[in-house]
Formats: sequence, C-alpha cells, structure tokens
Amino acid sequence: MKFTLSWLYDHLETQATLAEICATLNQIGLEVESVENKGAALAPFLTARILDAQPHPNADRLQVCRVDAGPGFSDVQVVCGAPNARKDLAVIFAPPGAYVPGLDVTIKAGKVRGELSGGMLCSLRELGIGEETSGIAELPADTLPGQSYPDFAGLDDVVIDIAITPNRGDALGVRGIARDLAAAGLGTLRPWLAETVEGTFASPVEWAITYPEACPWVLGRTIRGVKNGPSPEWLRNRLESVGLRSISTLVDITNYFCFDLGRPLHVFDAGKIAGGKLTLCRGAGETFRTLDGQECTVTAEDCVIADQNGVQSLAGIMGGEATGATESTTDVFVECALFDPVRVALSSRRLGLSSDSSYRFERGVDQALPVAALEAATRMIIELCGGQASEVVSAGQQPAWQRTATLRFNRVRDLGGLDVPADESVALLEKLGFEVRARTEEQVECAVPAWRNDVAQAPVLSQGKSLPADVAVQAAQGVATIEAESDLVEEVLRLKGLDAVPAVPLPPISVVPGASLTPAQGRFALARRVLAARGLTETVGFSFVSHEEAVHFGGAPESLRLLNPIASDLDQMRPTPLVNLVSAIRHNSVRGWGDIGLFEIGPAFAEAAQQTLAAGVRAGHTQRYPGVASNAVSLWAAKADALELLRQFGVNPDAITTTADAPAWYHPGRSGVLRQGPKNILAYFGELHPSVLQAADIDVPLVAFEVFVQNVPQPKKKKKSAPALSAFQPVRRDFAFVLAQDIPVESVLRAVRGADRQLVADVSLFDIYTGPHVVEGMRSVGVDVTLQPTEKSLTDAELEVVSERIVTAVGKATGGVLR
Repeated sequence: MKFTLSWLYDHLETQATLAEICATLNQIGLEVESVENKGAALAPFLTARILDAQPHPNADRLQVCRVDAGPGFSDVQVVCGAPNARKDLAVIFAPPGAYVPGLDVTIKAGKVRGELSGGMLCSLRELGIGEETSGIAELPADTLPGQSYPDFAGLDDVVIDIAITPNRGDALGVRGIARDLAAAGLGTLRPWLAETVEGTFASPVEWAITYPEACPWVLGRTIRGVKNGPSPEWLRNRLESVGLRSISTLVDITNYFCFDLGRPLHVFDAGKIAGGKLTLCRGAGETFRTLDGQECTVTAEDCVIADQNGVQSLAGIMGGEATGATESTTDVFVECALFDPVRVALSSRRLGLSSDSSYRFERGVDQALPVAALEAATRMIIELCGGQASEVVSAGQQPAWQRTATLRFNRVRDLGGLDVPADESVALLEKLGFEVRARTEEQVECAVPAWRNDVAQAPVLSQGKSLPADVAVQAAQGVATIEAESDLVEEVLRLKGLDAVPAVPLPPISVVPGASLTPAQGRFALARRVLAARGLTETVGFSFVSHEEAVHFGGAPESLRLLNPIASDLDQMRPTPLVNLVSAIRHNSVRGWGDIGLFEIGPAFAEAAQQTLAAGVRAGHTQRYPGVASNAVSLWAAKADALELLRQFGVNPDAITTTADAPAWYHPGRSGVLRQGPKNILAYFGELHPSVLQAADIDVPLVAFEVFVQNVPQPKKKKKSAPALSAFQPVRRDFAFVLAQDIPVESVLRAVRGADRQLVADVSLFDIYTGPHVVEGMRSVGVDVTLQPTEKSLTDAELEVVSERIVTAVGKATGGVLR
C-alpha cells in the first residue's frame, strides 16, 4: 500500500517527522517497505527564464541563451539544442554539478563548439519524470526564477510503501492508516463527513440481485450532463505518486476513493446500459472484454453485472470495455456494492484477473461505508465534471455486520507478556473505534467498528464427523470467544508497540530432544559427508532439463514432458542427476577447470516412479605429485566412490556382485552394475558413452556413478560387541590365475573367499594381464589374499594347505589355473 505524506495529512493532523511516522508504522504492525523521495534527486534543479536566445555562430541547430536562474545564476550563458528555446520562456535549469538522471550524466561548465555553457536547460524526460518530448520543458509564464524545481512542481512529497497483512483490509486506505497512527498517539484524526447530494430526478438505471450470496447489497445513482476529460493536476499527481496511471476524471475519481477510503467504486456509461437495469447474477459461460482489453469467459461460480445485452462487468474485480466511461461520456451510473470476499478471491484466481478493487474486496471493506462513499464520489464528480445527480437506487440490504468482543484485562499480560493497566487498554481500543458496551473490574465488552472485518469474525472449523452435535456447537462457541479476545489483545499490544513486547522462548518439549531426521533423511546427510570427504563438490540442479539432453540418459517419455515449462530449455523431468552434472562439467571445462569432481543428491524421474539418487562425476586428470605422474580419471575411481558410499550405508562388500550390464549412457566395455542379489540394483558406475560426451561437447576424460539410495536395505540392528582382534600376525600371499577372458573377476574373488572362510580375511584384485606368455583368449588375474590366524601362527605346511585350497576352489569355480 503506497501513500504520500501530503495525502496522509489530509486525514491526520500531526507535527511528527517522517522518521517518527515510519517508526510508528513499524511499531503498530504496518511494516514500512520503502520510503521514496523523488524530489531529493532533483534538489539542484532550479526554475529559470531565458533572457535572450541567439543562433550559435558555429552550429546550425544550437542556440546561445542567456538565462536567469535566480541568485548566483542571474545571467548565465547556456548552449541549448532544443528547437523550442526562445526568449522569455520559463524553463528548468541544471547548474554545474547537477546529476541528470534521465541522461546519467553530471553537468560540467565548459565550451560547446567554442561557446561557453554554464549549465543545461532540461526536458521532463531528462529529469526522469516525464515522457519523450521534442524540446525542453515549458513552465507557466508567471514562474519566478530561482525556485527549487522539486518544490515548485510538488515533487518533494515523500512516498511511503507499507506491507499489509491479509487480515488488515482497513489499512488499504489512507484514512485507515491515519486512524491507526492517531490511535498510536502520533496526532489527531481529522473528521470526515460526506455531505448528502440531493437527487433531482429518478434514476433511469435500476438494480436487481439474483445472486445474494455473492452480493448482499448494492447502491447506485445516475449523474447526467457530465463532461469527462483529463483530471486536474492535484488528482493526477496524487494517483501517479502511488503508481497509478491517470486515465480520465471519472475513472480517476473512483481510483482516488479506492486508495483514500479503501472503498472500490465503478462508473458505467449510462448511455450504453441496455434495458435500464443492471442485474447482479451468476455467469453462464458468456465472454466479454474487460477494461484492460482481455477476453474473459465467466462461469456459474462468478458474480457478474449484466444488462439486457449481456455481461458488462465482473463484480468486484473489473468492469467491461463496452460500458466503460470515455471522453464522450455525458451520463454515468456510479456503482457502490458489497461483495463476498471469498467469492471475489476465487473468481480472481480462476479467471487470472486481479485489480486494486479485488485486492480490497478479498480482504474485506467497511460494510457501513457504501452510502457515505457514494455521496462523496457524487459530490466530487459534480465538482470536477459538472452534471446533476439522480436519487439513489439500491437492491438487497445492508448485512448485519455488528459484532461484539470481550477482553479480560489479565489476558494482555498472560498472552502478550506486557502488563497494561485496564484503563489504558480501554482507552487504546476506543481510539481505534471500538465502543465500550459494558465494563467490570475484570473485563470489557466492546462493539467492533464496521471497518475492522478481521476482529471477532466467526471462525471456520473443520470438526470431526463423529463429534456429538452439542459438543461441536459448544466447541465452536468457545473458539469464537477465544479468537475475538485474542484479536483485542493484539490491538492493545500493537498500539503499545510491538517492539515493547518481551521476547520469551518457547518451553522445551522434553529434556532430551527427539530424533530430527528419519533413517532415510539421515542417509542423505551421511552421503553428503562421505562424498565431500572423497573430494567431490556438491551441486544442486533443477529437476527440469532440456528434452534433447534427457534423451541421452535413458530417453525422455512424453508423459514426463512439461506442457508449460518455465523456460524452453527446461521442458523435461530429468531421468538422472547426471544430466545436470555433465552440464556443469561442460560449463567448468570450457572455462579452464577440467579437473573437477561433482556430486548431487536429488530426484530422478521415470514413468514408473520417482526416486532419489546420489550421483557423482569425476573429470579430467588426477593431481600430480613429485615422482607420480598425472593420469586420466578411471572407472575404478567411480567404482570406489560408489562402493564406499554403500559401505557407509551398512552394506557388506562381500554381498555385492558386479555385472557388466550398465545402461546405454555408459561405455559398454568400461562400466558395471553393483548388485545385491540378482534383482536389487544398488549402483551404476563407469565411463560415460562417447556419444554422450560428444553430444555434451566434452573433450576431457569423464567417469560417473549413480547410487540408488532407496534400493539399499536398512541394516539390521545388531547388538554391538567388542571386536575380535587377533594377536597373531596376518599373512599376505599373491596368486595369479590364468582363465578365459569372459570369466568375471568377481567369480575369482568369490571363490577365494569361500576357500577358507576362517582364515581368508580379505581378497582384492591387483592386476589383469594379457599379452606375451599368456594364451590368446585368456588373461592373467592377480589377487592379493590376506590370511588372518586367530588361534596360532601358521606354519609353512599349513600355509601350503590353505594355498592348495584356494587354487582348487578357483579352478573348480572358473576353470582357472595357477600361473
């Protein structure tokens, strides 16, 4: 809600400074978002008069002007290129040192084509406050030189913008804001009374209501013989200062009262209303054009205003183009109505239309104001546009808005923590317009003013169906009483100053806090720590990617295509976070950061379901060390990342098998799948397919992994005991087996582990060799076996026995022989 200080002073008599006004607004809950003083930036500019204007001797389109801009600039020579610069013209003068916002330049004295120029003559566009013109601004002929231009033009009026909470519809009018400030002790609220305008004839336009749920009461009157046109300067400046565009006098008057009193109005061109009657009714699928030129199709849930020709206005939201007031309008019909806030809000959202009127109706307007507002608008129309007013016509009746609320004085202390004397609480409520009905030592009963729709309204409860009827009624009454009292407590605390309310921490629920993360959430946090510790940097990407990128990572089904994407290149739900990670690698590599590791924990989308993945990529080369060469990243690094993550999740590495059936976006010969059992896939790893890298325009080595976090079973809870540590030295033996190239290495490792489960503590692959001394079609697989005795040290004979078991087990499982 924007308003100017001068507008506020129309309703508030105060000597408070701008700083005091802003501080008080914040204290009473009307938070100040910005304070704008357009005149401050234009303070150096002065009014001036051209004493003489002669053609420039060295330029055809320039003139040399002598300018009087008051004391200190009574006779200044200025070179000007405006075609309308002439003798005796009143102008705007920018002295040296003035910053011209429209040109983004600071004026300096100097020479222009050999002639001295001690300033600049400006247009309104150059000052940033007007439209494009063909010359400098022309001020009234009687303008005195040397005045501050912001003061002369009324630009020194400060604009204040405050944030309005949804329950404070009364603060969407300048008078409501002034009422709050006066109640807070910052001045006196000026009296406002709308003088009655007696009607001189019967209105040719009447009202009818067939949808009373949406509009219980409507008023109107015809004003004939009006002359519409541009608004007077004071009205135009007032509206433009708060961001409204001046349209015409009739329309500007309705906008003025919308902001001045928070009371929306609408004017119809009475000559365009067919049939002499306007009916508030349900829509029936009609389409009409609104005042802003949009085609709008209404439904049976929308309240419209219709004449004999059809829909002419969307009630409470926006009028129609067909009956809007124009410069040729001579007779108008003024509408002032009460509309249901919920139905206005639903129609606004359903039709995608919003206006200053709907914004106020949605939050509630003063239900006792329509008669006075119609009289005030009538008087202003007659004063500015002339004409004669008819008698007031209406339909429906004023709703029973009267409500009461009770405040127990000790509740201000108990709920707000601020001890306010009873007399002071009552005085503060009375300043806000609450009228005391009854009072005792413990409490006061107040009548709620018509403009406070947020106080003591009956709450909407969602009660259980099994609740007995009498209990439900009693509960609803209790809630209504408590809510109304809480509203009054808030009003007292607000006027005392929200910054005076002591800060009190909430009491702890228990001494020992409960778990804040579920096991699944805990895994995601663990995954972040593990991958970060392995040197990867976390990224966060959109769940939307381009359709073309998604095709390279498992396809892009139409069922996951976005019909209304936020951007043309974000039109597909991503099949894997690798899409974003590969894009990030490309983004970094083209900027010289090719050696990088990234990971993301986020959703992946498929037609069957959505799941969360921990995905990572490594690109470029390993770091160089003295004596150690830098190598391209390998698939073993990606496998190690995935295996470490699974191990941290509690998966036994011995229970994991590796297969070579990775999906199509991985290199077919340099990738794998980590499984637990034949069906449960835990992870993919390996180099990405060359076609994927080529499509992504990546020319550095790149490996990746994807861990399906949700596929990892939760580890069984076991009673922890002290680890069994052997006192004997472990023994390490290397074995090299020659076997067919199509035999998985995993089979060798599994056979070694099963040869002697008591002694074999660990087995790992350290070499794969093909070449001389190995038969074609075969390969040599080297494994490192750790034997850990627990009862005694192993003798040479016992080591030979164990070695024979290992060789026999591998031969039986794979057909391999000891090399």
